[in-house]
Amino acid sequence: MDLVNAVWMLTALAAVVVMLTRSRLIATEKQSGVTETPRGLLNSHTTLGVVALATWIAWLVGAPRLVGWVAMVARWVVVLIGLIVLARWLPTRGRHATGATDDGWAHGPWLSALGHVGMLLGIAFFTWVFVGDRL
Repeated sequence: MDLVNAVWMLTALAAVVVMLTRSRLIATEKQSGVTETPRGLLNSHTTLGVVALATWIAWLVGAPRLVGWVAMVARWVVVLIGLIVLARWLPTRGRHATGATDDGWAHGPWLSALGHVGMLLGIAFFTWVFVGDRL
């Protein structure tokens, strides 16, 4: 597989992760034992994810390098927000804390961890491709 195909496949996978994260966070908002994610943080994560994806695709199909830099900055901000969102799965402590319950969809935090850590690795790869001008 050549580098161009790998970049396009990972770009498509990034789009899936952005959409699944949004739908999963909405579905588990009131889940017992999981810290509630502030709506503004969730909206920022999704909006910047879409902007990052759109600008990255625009750069891939020929937009100026400045558009690629916008994509890189937006992607890294999305990754940082995503890791903050992922922290909501950390166990809560306190008098009224209850144990986390499985959400019935991939049983707890594992799908979220896979998506966010995978996205971190993917963005590191995209950064290597972009900064090294490898396409």
